[in-house]
Amino acid sequence: MLRLQPETPADIDAIEAIHRAAFPDPHEAELARALRRADRAVVSIVARLDGAPVGHVMLSPVELAGVCAADGGLALSPLAVAPAFQGRGIGRWLVVESMAAARRLDARFVVLVGEPGYYGRLGFEPARTYGLANQYGIIDTFMVRPLRSGALPPEGGLIRYAPEFDELGARGDFQ
Repeated sequence: MLRLQPETPADIDAIEAIHRAAFPDPHEAELARALRRADRAVVSIVARLDGAPVGHVMLSPVELAGVCAADGGLALSPLAVAPAFQGRGIGRWLVVESMAAARRLDARFVVLVGEPGYYGRLGFEPARTYGLANQYGIIDTFMVRPLRSGALPPEGGLIRYAPEFDELGARGDFQ
């Protein structure tokens, strides 16, 4: 049975192993560790299948020019499912639960960098549709999901990720 639960300290090694197995380099695992260490992981959810961790998602604050971080949005990243469990909808459930958590935190919007076909089915839209950009110059895979009416200023703006994203952002490949 699949259960989605908040991360506990006992999950940290398993979360790192999931990210390392799901990606060809260690950057996502390092990002999760860095966000946790900087106390920026405002949401961290583990997917457990029959009690064993098989997936993970994290949300951290972003700033939108002119909107304070506490009243702004969140970044969905990193997200990973262990390779042996991919294709079963676990990633989708992690995204759905993270959006519910973002709403409980009264976030205005959630941004991510990811495959538009996949995330479009989960309610995300190209960020450029809203006039949004990011400090890394990522365009085609930069997406947003407003969580309430008027969540985004009509003039758009620049989204600034936490400094822990800098290495991945400069390469344009965080998810």
